[in-house]
Amino acid sequence: MKKTSYAPFSVENFVEWALEEDVRDGDHTSLSCIPETSIGSAELIIKHNGIIAGVEVAKRVFQLYDETLQFEEILHDGDSVNKGQIAFKVHGKERSIVTTERLVLNIMQRMSGIATTTNRYVQQISHTRAKVLDTRKTTPGMRWFEKEAVKIGGGENHRFGLFDMIMIKDNHVDASGSITNALNHVHDYLTFKNLDLRIEVEVRSFEELLEAMNHGGLDRIMLDNFSVADTKEAVEMVNGRFELESSGGITIDTIKEYAETGVDYISVGALTHSVKSLDLSLKIVK
Repeated sequence: MKKTSYAPFSVENFVEWALEEDVRDGDHTSLSCIPETSIGSAELIIKHNGIIAGVEVAKRVFQLYDETLQFEEILHDGDSVNKGQIAFKVHGKERSIVTTERLVLNIMQRMSGIATTTNRYVQQISHTRAKVLDTRKTTPGMRWFEKEAVKIGGGENHRFGLFDMIMIKDNHVDASGSITNALNHVHDYLTFKNLDLRIEVEVRSFEELLEAMNHGGLDRIMLDNFSVADTKEAVEMVNGRFELESSGGITIDTIKEYAETGVDYISVGALTHSVKSLDLSLKIVK
């Protein structure tokens, strides 16, 4: 397989690892049932209404495994789909199609489920300024796919990992002794390392909110488990000085109320940690 970089990590490496996990020394069922010379086609069938995601990834998986496979894209990432529609067709060696079937489905079903769920949250607050964010509550090894699906569904990505943003959470505050201490340590560290990273601080009370505001030296404040009423008061206190993010137990039923308080962002861990996959099926066409 040709080396391919798919920022911010290599899809090829992921596919190689996933196939090693699944195939090892051979897909013995396909090798025994399907003649080596069999050429055919398969269709990706939508079995539930939602938002499709992972079409471009599926194309990469097929072509990384067998560059002779031909991919016919019918629907595109981000499209609203209905049960019975065909998302794409793939043509070529039937062995290759069947061997990669489950990997393609596992990725696409998860991505489409996340995109569909994200879109539901986004639609709930489309009349406000607030943006829906994901979190780091992702499946190990699948983070890029899951965060890409959030974007396809209309949401935005929070930091990708621990490396690309300063996020001072409750444990950092408690270990440092206070928000002031934590922020001072962060600024000393960034200066010493010559790093330019955005800084966010999680606050659990109005006392911590005031402490963070008085210190300054940050870009965003996360309001952790604030009620809707307290969130509205916090928005008035901050008055645009810093970005504000609501977080903690916010659901599809409560997100509208939080968005209408005037916060800039609302992070929802459920987008990735407990989402239901969208039902899809890949069928050989005879």
